Amino acid sequence: MFKELEEINSRPAPFQFYTAEALWNDKHTSEQMLACHLNESVDLSSRNKAFIDRSADWIVSHFGVGAETKIADFGCGPGLYAIRLAKKGADVTGTDFSERSIQYAKEAAAQEGLKINYLLQNYLEFETEKKFDLITMIMCDFCALSPTQRKKMLNTFHRCLNADGSVLLDVYSLNAFDQREELATYEYRLLNGFWSSENYYGFLNTFKYDEEKVILDKYAIIEEARTRTVYNWLQYFSQESLMKEFEENGFTIEECYSDVAGTIFSPESLEIAIVAKKS
Repeated sequence: MFKELEEINSRPAPFQFYTAEALWNDKHTSEQMLACHLNESVDLSSRNKAFIDRSADWIVSHFGVGAETKIADFGCGPGLYAIRLAKKGADVTGTDFSERSIQYAKEAAAQEGLKINYLLQNYLEFETEKKFDLITMIMCDFCALSPTQRKKMLNTFHRCLNADGSVLLDVYSLNAFDQREELATYEYRLLNGFWSSENYYGFLNTFKYDEEKVILDKYAIIEEARTRTVYNWLQYFSQESLMKEFEENGFTIEECYSDVAGTIFSPESLEIAIVAKKS
């Protein structure tokens, strides 16, 4: 038991393990995640409905979204942005590796009579000959990727973007990093049964990597029949570090906001939203 507890509480190297697909495709947790997406009053897997409405309206206005605007929404989830943009006439491609979310998105689009191209795949493996006028990655998905994965993602953006196209994404700022603290907690049915329909014991270790500006929430879920470890990584950025990363990968950041609804940037903001174009 001592060795098992040592492993549960061990601190890995930043981004040493990647378990995102397991989190989003486990039968029980994917159902819980979808419920969080669709809860219109909270900011969990998706932001609340009022914000998404305001954000989508700003995107349509700011980027001149209309008939035949080609948009790629990476990490589209259940299509909350995709369906709003498609209603404005945009040609939308949504990519996500959650089968449950993509199925919901397809059904919602069909009910609205909308043709949205939904792809069930890891967006890190995205391949197409199509070029897009706008690429979006919303809800700080970019932060969940390792430096190597982010470079691969930016290469995909660069390859798939029209010459005069734009990238819109958001990240967590260093202000948000400063608010996080290390902790270790243990609880029966941690997060009120989020992790399994069966009885389980859950350990949560939050590790803070000050030099790299990375946070890890490490969950160890112990059921009678299995034990799982889920690693939830988040990279935090300053304006300068984000700009440097984009410039090194062939982009220029042209605009900064406090969110993807176009709120004027504040140095105290917990998020940074950027509009980037090819250099």
